[in-house]
Amino acid sequence: METIIRPPKTLLEVYKSLPEGTNAQLIENNLVMSPAPKDIHQKVLDKIYRRLGNLVEEKALGETRTAPYDVYLDEFNVYQPDIIFIANKNIIKINEDGLHGAPDMVIEILSSRTAKEDKGRKKNVYERCGVKEYWIVDPVTRKTIGFSFVNEAFVPLASEAGIIRSVLLNTEFIF
Repeated sequence: METIIRPPKTLLEVYKSLPEGTNAQLIENNLVMSPAPKDIHQKVLDKIYRRLGNLVEEKALGETRTAPYDVYLDEFNVYQPDIIFIANKNIIKINEDGLHGAPDMVIEILSSRTAKEDKGRKKNVYERCGVKEYWIVDPVTRKTIGFSFVNEAFVPLASEAGIIRSVLLNTEFIF
C-alpha cells in the first residue's frame, strides 16, 4: 500500500492507493467495488483460462492473465478483466503494476453484480481503446457473446453455448 503524503486529487490516485487485492475498478472515472465472484463464475473462468493459457503457452503466442490484474486503459478506466490475452508484439505494455494499454483479447464472465457494466460501459471502453476481441460469457447458461474489432468498431462474432470461437487466435475453446 502506498503512503499518502498529500490527499489524492484524482480518482486514479485514489484507486492506486487502495490495498493490493482490493476488488475494485475505475470505470469511466467512477470507483466501482464488488464482492468476490460466486463459485460458478470461478469454475467457468478456470476452465476457459486453462484452455486459453495452454494454447498460448504451447504456441508461444504471448501472455495471459486472470483477475485480479490491473489493466490501465486510460486515466479514467482501470479494469480487472476476468481473463486477458496479450500478443507477443504487445508484451511491452506489461509493467510491474499491470498492463498499460488495451489487451488483445478480453473475456468477462458475467455475474449478477457486473453484467450491466460488462455489457455496457466496459464494452464501450474496450471498443474505444481498440481491444481486438471481446467475449462475454454467462456462466449459468454458458451462452457467449463475442465481438471483433474491425474498422474501428466491434462487430458481432458467431456465438453459441459453451464455445468461444476466437477469430483472433483462429481456434475455439469448449467449456
